[in-house]
Formats: sequence, structure tokens, C-alpha cells
Amino acid sequence: MQYKSQAVSKPYFIAAMGLFVAQILFGLIMGLQYVMGDFLFPHIPFNVARMVHTNALIVWLLMGFMGAAYYLIPEESETELFSPKLAIALFWIFLVAAALTVVGYLLVPYATLAKMTGNDLLPTMGREFLEQPLITKIGIVVVALAFLFNITMTVLKGRKTAINTVLLVGLWGLAIFFLFSFYNPHNVVRDKFYWWWVVHLWVEGVWELILGAILAFVLIKITGVDREVIEKWLYVIITLTLVTGILGTGHHYYWIGTPEYWQWFGSIFSALEPIPFFAMTLFAFNMVNRRRREHPNKAATLWALGTGVMAFLGAGVWGFLHTLAPVNFYTHGTQITAAHGHMAFYGAYVMVVITMISYAMPLMRGRAANSNKAQVVEMWGFWLMTIAMVFITLFLTAAGILQVWLQRVAASPMSFMDAQDQVSMFYWMREWSGVVFLIGLLVYIWSFFIPGEEKAKA
Repeated sequence: MQYKSQAVSKPYFIAAMGLFVAQILFGLIMGLQYVMGDFLFPHIPFNVARMVHTNALIVWLLMGFMGAAYYLIPEESETELFSPKLAIALFWIFLVAAALTVVGYLLVPYATLAKMTGNDLLPTMGREFLEQPLITKIGIVVVALAFLFNITMTVLKGRKTAINTVLLVGLWGLAIFFLFSFYNPHNVVRDKFYWWWVVHLWVEGVWELILGAILAFVLIKITGVDREVIEKWLYVIITLTLVTGILGTGHHYYWIGTPEYWQWFGSIFSALEPIPFFAMTLFAFNMVNRRRREHPNKAATLWALGTGVMAFLGAGVWGFLHTLAPVNFYTHGTQITAAHGHMAFYGAYVMVVITMISYAMPLMRGRAANSNKAQVVEMWGFWLMTIAMVFITLFLTAAGILQVWLQRVAASPMSFMDAQDQVSMFYWMREWSGVVFLIGLLVYIWSFFIPGEEKAKA
């Protein structure tokens, strides 16, 4: 059954894809700056390109999560959204705030931007991934609280399910842990200790609950497997996620000045972190194999299966490669970290948002699925992006291994910049893979403009 208020998801999904394109464009700019240091300097310095690249990633994923929640919650709760007007108002506030922040990054020196936006009153800027001006951070909190109010009230007046409960817990956790971005102590060790409470406990904690809930919802719809079966899997996955993810924060505490016992805690629980992702892969394939109907949206099914596999590879396998303290001693801060980060974000969060968009957008346009031709094009987009990301990860891994050898293991270690020159070939290969990824993304977006063949039943 379709609910009228689910339509508020559409602008969120459209804006998310637009910001995704912007994120990749700035990623390509950064990639060229790795091998052509003066590229676009001084108009777009490397630090600015990096801020836009990473901040656009965070904002568009949040847009995607919000759109997914606005679509999922009414259907799970079997009631209309508490306030569609509030959802639309929050969309424009969030989008304008994000756009103004990016314009500020591009047009105003960062130190000047900090003075202009009240950083002297409450210093919060200058930290990786949390570079947003104070006024933007406050805006994010206001938007998040109003969003949570809207969806929580919807759930309270409707049906309560495991899926909407897990999603709510994940979204509330996202908002609560973001509050630590306002805590910026003078002590550097304490600063990094709590900084990871935002960054790690987002992506390796509460975001995984959001991922699990969205994936479970889509799998119920496209497979027809009994809800009880899928919900049992979901409970197992989120239990493993919370147990391993929370204590797994310790793998960030190895070398920042914290007590030595974190090397044991971090290593042991981080080694267990691939388990929930492996369970997620089994979950997705098991549900599709047990499906009780053939859903016409084959592309959404492909994205759902791809989410499980790529999340396991990126977050699980590549995370494990350098998570043990004796290994991390050599790999910390190298391109191996970047390899893990790229595939993990793509596999776990980019792909689950696209899964939801691929499932929901045709329904909001009045058809069960896009036309066969459109789905073939969409699947081309899937394979171009996914294969390109695999190669990006492999090239960064190779660069990282060589970097470790040249800088930290060789009898006569090189300086950082000399080592960068030696691995530049891999940066060029990564750049061309990024171009293929952008082409895949544009192909995916183009698939939605190919006319549909048949009207679908709601």
C-alpha cells in the first residue's frame, strides 16, 4: 500500500544524487592534485577540495537516510507521516544550509570563515570531517531534532515493527553522537578520544542499524519472505553490530596517547567487526534465494545483493586487513586506510541509499519498476560504479603497501613526499578509475529518465 505522504522522499532522493555527483567531481579534482599539485590552485586548494568532498558525502548520505525514513516509516507504521509540510520545510533548510556552507568553503579562507560564523564563541571547526562552521552544526542539530520528532510521532501513532524500531534507534543515535562535535577540548588526546565518538560510532555503529533496517525493508518488499524471518536476521545483525562496533572504537585509540590496554581491546573487538557484515551478506542472499515472488524491479534486487557483498568486502575484509595493532603500527595513516574508507562507504551506505532509491522512485512515479530498458541501463550503472570502486580500492591498497615499505620498513626510509612520488602511478590509475565511477553514476541517473512501459499496482 502506498501512502500519499511518502512523496516527500522524492526531493530528498533527487538532492542526494545531485550532491553525490558534486562529491565525485571534487574527488576527481583531489585525485589530480595528488599528481599535479598546482591543479586549480589557488582557486580550489587541496584542503578545500577535500572538505567539500568529505562534507558532501556526509550531507548527501544524511539526505538519503532522511528520504529513506520518510518513505519507509509511513509504510511500516501503516499511517501517514505526522507532518509532510515539516518534512518539506526541513528539506529546503538543510539543502540551503549545505549549499551556503560549500560556497563558504570555496569563496572564503577557512580562518576568515571561522571568525565570520562565531567559532570564537564555541570553537568547533578545524577537525577532520567536522569542519562545518558552528552555525551549520547548530542548523544540523535543529533539522535532525525536527526530523526525529516527525518520524517518531508517526511511529507512535501507528504500527510498531522491528524495522521501524531499529531505524529509529539508529537515527536517534546518529543525532546524539553528533553532539560530541561541539566538544573540542584543548587536550589533543581527549579531543581525538571523543572525536571518534562521532566519526566511528556513526559509521561503525548507529549507521549500521540504519543500513540493516533499510535493507530489511527492501528485502521484505522484493522477496515476499515472511517478516518474522527477516526480523530475526535483523536482530542478530544489530546485536553483532553494537557489540563489536562500540568496543571496536578502540582500534582508533592505539597511537593517540591512550593507555596501552586499548591495543588489546581494539584488536580483539575490531577483529570481530567483519562478522555482522558477513551476516548481512548471508542475510541478503538467503532472503533472495527464499523469495516467494519475482519482483519486477530486478535492479533494486541487484543493488540489495551488492550492498551485502561490497559492505562485507569494504568494511569487513579491508577493515580487518589493518585493524590489528601490530599491523596498524605500520599501516596507520597510509593509503591503505583510504582504500578501506572508499570501499566501506560505497558498499555499506552509498549502495543501501541507492537500493532504496531504486526501489522507491518508480513506485512514487506510479509504476512497480522502471522499464526493462531502463533497468538494463541502471544495471550498467551498477557494474560500472562497483567495478570502478573495486579498482580504486586495489590501486590505493597497492599504493599503501608500497608507501609502508618505502617510509616505514625499508633499511633507509624515504620522506613522505619522496614516497608519494614513487606511488604516483597508482594515483593516476585511481584517477582513471574515478572517471569510470563518475560515468557509472551518470548512467545510473540517466536510467530514471528512460520512459516506463507499464503502470504499476501500488
